[in-house]
Amino acid sequence: MNKHISTITLLASLGLSASVALAQVPNNDGHLFDTRGHVAKSGFGLCWKTTRWTPAMALAECDPDLVKKPEPAPMAKPAPAPTPKPAAQKVTLAADALFDFDKAVLRSEGKAKLDDVTDKLKGMKLEVIIAVGHTDRIGSDKYNQKLSEKRAEAVKAYLVGKGVDANRVYTEGKGEKQPVTGDKCGKSNAKSKKLIECLQPDRRVEIEVIGTK
Repeated sequence: MNKHISTITLLASLGLSASVALAQVPNNDGHLFDTRGHVAKSGFGLCWKTTRWTPAMALAECDPDLVKKPEPAPMAKPAPAPTPKPAAQKVTLAADALFDFDKAVLRSEGKAKLDDVTDKLKGMKLEVIIAVGHTDRIGSDKYNQKLSEKRAEAVKAYLVGKGVDANRVYTEGKGEKQPVTGDKCGKSNAKSKKLIECLQPDRRVEIEVIGTK
């Protein structure tokens, strides 16, 4: 009996309410809680801790210095604007409009056609220009290959002279390998005025401009 009275006296002298429950809540048995589930405190406002208390069990209201404050969530960065994909514009010019028949020197009319191409480059961030020369089937394969390459190079030289970066211009010659007339002009290779006129669509320079505006 005396032992029971001394225990009550000790609790009272420390300012602890008689309603304190000496049981601990799950996951935190380092503190004593009252019947309402609040941390039991002494008359000096100090939290009651058990012998099992460790810093890892610290509560914000009892040991604020030991409790890590949650770091503010980083502000979401705005998504970068999508990079526009380079657009391609393809222009096919009749070789006869650029060169005399069987020649690789630009005519004045041909230069005017290429001026139209350079006008399209204004306000554009140029990626590349691809100039591909083609010929008809009249003549040897070797000759036509060289002629198509010379015509593509002539187009490049003119564009570079107009201020286009030489490293942005790619040239290629396809010779007579990619005709567009098909079987329309027959199979004869005899050089006649009629055949030359019929095969005119095969004599062309394709210019592809790729860039963004």
